[in-house]
Parts: sequence; C-alpha cells; structure tokens
Amino acid sequence: MDLFLIGYMMCVWLSSWRVLGGYPIWWSLALGQQYSSLGSQPILCGSIPGLVPKQLRFCRNYIEIMPSVAEGVKLGIQECQHQFRGRRWNCTTIKDNLAIFGPVLDKATRESAFVHAVASAGVAFAVTRSCAEGTSTMCGCDSHHKGPPGEGWKWGGCSEDAEFGVLVSREFADARENRPDARSAMNRHNNEAGRTTILDHMHLRCKCHGLSGSCEVKTCWWAQPDFRMLGDYLKDKYDSASEMVVEKHRESRGWVETLRAKYAFFKHPTERDLVYYEGSPNFCEPNPETGSFGTRDRACNVSSHGIEGCDLLCCGRGHNTRTEKRKEKCHCIFHWCCYVSCQECVRVYDVHTCK
Repeated sequence: MDLFLIGYMMCVWLSSWRVLGGYPIWWSLALGQQYSSLGSQPILCGSIPGLVPKQLRFCRNYIEIMPSVAEGVKLGIQECQHQFRGRRWNCTTIKDNLAIFGPVLDKATRESAFVHAVASAGVAFAVTRSCAEGTSTMCGCDSHHKGPPGEGWKWGGCSEDAEFGVLVSREFADARENRPDARSAMNRHNNEAGRTTILDHMHLRCKCHGLSGSCEVKTCWWAQPDFRMLGDYLKDKYDSASEMVVEKHRESRGWVETLRAKYAFFKHPTERDLVYYEGSPNFCEPNPETGSFGTRDRACNVSSHGIEGCDLLCCGRGHNTRTEKRKEKCHCIFHWCCYVSCQECVRVYDVHTCK
C-alpha cells in the first residue's frame, strides 16, 4: 500500500470517506472521493489501515500533524489532475477501489514517478504551511539559517520551516520504501526529488511598514512558492524523466537491486530529476490490466497540435462536435460604491470530444 493510499485512507478515516488506493505510494493515495473536508474526529493511529510499524510509531509520536499529512496527499492528487488534464492519462481516480489510480501505479513508469514526487512534495508543503499557521504545538516558524538581513530590510514575520516539512514527508513516506528492490529505489528517489523542489524554490517575501506605504521599514521572511508553480516544475521533470535499467548486486544481506541510467551518452539524472524503468501504455483504449480508461468522449482542443489536441488525444480515431449553450455573466457595470451588476447572456460553444 503506498503513500497515496495511506494518506488518503487517513482522510477517509478522518471524515468517514471511501478508501481509494494505489501501488505502495506510502500511505497510499488511497483516500477516496470525498476528500474535500478533513474531519475533526480524534485520530486513532491503530485504526488507520495499511501503516507499517515505523509509520504507526510516527503517527503516534506526531499525532498533531497527521491531518496535515493527509491534506498534503490530497493536494498532490489535485495537482496531478490539473497537470494531466489534457493528457491521455489524466490522473483519474477510481471510486470504491483500494487503488485510487487503479493498476496504473503498479508499473515503474514515469506516471508513477510524477505521482510519488508530487505527493511527497504535497505532504512537505502542507505540513510546513500548517506549522507556520500555528496549528501544531510541535512546530512553528523557522528561526535557523537566516543569515544577516539585506540592505534596506530586516528579518520579521514567520519564515516557513520547510526543512521540518521535508523531514516529516521523508520519515513518513519513505518508511515503506525499505525493500532492496528496484521499485523501492525508484520511489525513494522520486519522493526526494519532489521534496527537494520545495527547498530549491523557497524565496523571500517582504512587507513594507510606514506612513502611507512609505516603506520606511521593510520586513522579510522565507516563504514557500505557490504549489501550482511546484506542480509546473515537476511536470517539466516528468517530460524529461530519465529512463533507467535495473542491476542486481550480491551483498551480505542478499541480492540488492539498484538503478543505472539506460543511456550512458545522456546526462546522468541528478537528485532533482525523476526516474523510471518501465514504459507507459499509450492510454488510448480502455484496458483493465494497465488501468487505462481510454480517451473516448474526452473533450479535446480542435485548434491545438499538442497532446491535448483532437489528433493526438483521440489517438487518430477522429472526434465528434456538438454545440452547447452556456449561461454567462455579461455587460457588467461597476457602481460607486461598491458593487457590480451584470446581465446574463447565453452563448453557444462548439464542444469537441473523441470518438
């Protein structure tokens, strides 16, 4: 059971949600459909299915931040669905199934690589943000490694302690990835790549103080980037993911599998790159074995030559076109002071879907 499943399961447990799941993504993404509102019920770690002993100890020791862990998994799923909204595989989740993405994550594909990375980043992000907002007594603002202030500003506000969030994500997510096989090595690498993205993109956020916005005094603090920016970055890493091959080595504890770049003449992947070692299905046709839903009836962009365009998304099968009437606000006028009035217009749109 993986992180998505477990993290998701916790959300499910917290608010009586259905459980979804996937390949051991740590907690596993399995939380289920109704993850829009984290529950406020007391958490009984022993009641959360799928936890390995190390995760169970972690849950009991850090009970306060477990809702943030679940929130981070939810954030990762939502970002996955946004980033892949125009792809043949669009990060679809499955109702009433212990695998939130179905069998898709059973394979060591670049889709699995992205999901692990974005979920790990989501957990680190949510925990860090929760600590800065003061929702837990065991963490708070970052008071370390600040350095001297710059010219014209001084330290102030609450610097987000991303290193703590990364630590929580690493301890909880990677607890399941302790097997000496290639899949655990791949998951650990991609989990860390997702977390590193946050640390690499921390930035100064400042606020001016003074009469009439004169900025006589400016205070600054370290802040995480918007999670959408992290999703965009990881999506680029998905597109340039490095294909690996599995090698077996004999060690004192037995056979151990490691990963090596498949093509020696390409740049060796760094800790910030995503890696995979199995090819992806084309996701054109429904296939219960691979978890593909196909692309029939998916909306496509008739004017695009990209992957979201009708030619590629529909896999050469062609597309249907229908007209659709939509009610929209129009002719809006601002009235002093202070409200906006609008009329309601009916507009006709062409909608294109794959055959």
